Amino acid sequence: MKNKSILILGKGFIGERLQEEFKCPISAGHIRTFSDAEKIIRKYKPRTIINCIGVTGKRNVDDCELKIDSTLFANSFAPVILAECALRHNIKLVHISSGCIHHYDYKKNKPISEDISPDFLDLFYSRSKIYSESALKVLSKNYNILILRIRIPLDSRKHPKNILDKLLCFKKLISEKNSVTYLPDLSKALRHLLKVNATGVYNVVNRGALSYPDLIQAYKKYARVKRYRVVPFKSLKLVRTNLLMSTRKLEKSGFKMRNINSVLEECVKNYVKSL
Repeated sequence: MKNKSILILGKGFIGERLQEEFKCPISAGHIRTFSDAEKIIRKYKPRTIINCIGVTGKRNVDDCELKIDSTLFANSFAPVILAECALRHNIKLVHISSGCIHHYDYKKNKPISEDISPDFLDLFYSRSKIYSESALKVLSKNYNILILRIRIPLDSRKHPKNILDKLLCFKKLISEKNSVTYLPDLSKALRHLLKVNATGVYNVVNRGALSYPDLIQAYKKYARVKRYRVVPFKSLKLVRTNLLMSTRKLEKSGFKMRNINSVLEECVKNYVKSL
C-alpha cells in the first residue's frame, strides 16, 4: 500500500531511490508555473512533498552549461515555486540540495557546517543550486521547509549517477577525500528528520571522508577492476569543489550517520550481487 501522505517530485536517481524506500507516489514534476505546482497538489493531496527535481548534466555537471534554461528551471525556479505553493497549502516541503556550493580549505581541515554561507560560484550548476537554497533557507525560518544538502551519492546498486559506476569507468582517480552520501542511510536520516519535524538546512552525509581509491580497493575484493592511476585533483584542470561536511547538526537532532568507510563492504557486496 502506498504512503499517500508523501509525494516525491522528480524521477531521477535520488527520487526513484527514495520512492522505493517510502513507497509513496512519484511524479516527474514538470513545473514551469505556479499553476503547474497547484495541479500536482490537487491531484495527489500530499501532506509532505520531497523535491528531487534537478538537472546535473547528462555526462557531468559541465553539461548544465549546454542547457542553461532547463537547469535554471529545475534547480533554481521550481524549488521556489514549490516553496510558495507549499506554504500557501500548509504542506511540508523537503528540498534535496547539494553540498557542491562551498570552497574548501584542506589545510584548515574543518568540515563545513550549515551556517556557513555558500561561496562556490565558479560552476554554473553550483550557482543554480545556491539560488534556490538561499531563498528556501530564509523561508524555512518561518515555514515548514526542510533542506537536505547531500554530497556525491553512493549506492549499492548500479546506476549511471552512482559514484561507484562513474569511478569504475575512470582511468584516473583523484587523491582528495570527500564527504559522501550513502543512499540507504539518506533514507533513514530523512525518516528521522520527518519524524522530528525538522526545518532549515541539514547536511546529510556520512561521517568521515571517502577516498576514491579506497572505494575501488574495496570493490576489487569482489570483482575485477581495470588499471587506474591516482592523481592530484589539480592535474585534471576541472572546475569542481572537493570538501568535507559537518554532521554535527544532524547528530544533535538525534540521528547518527554511519562512517562512510564502515559501509564500503556492505555497499560493494550488494552492488556486485545486483549485477
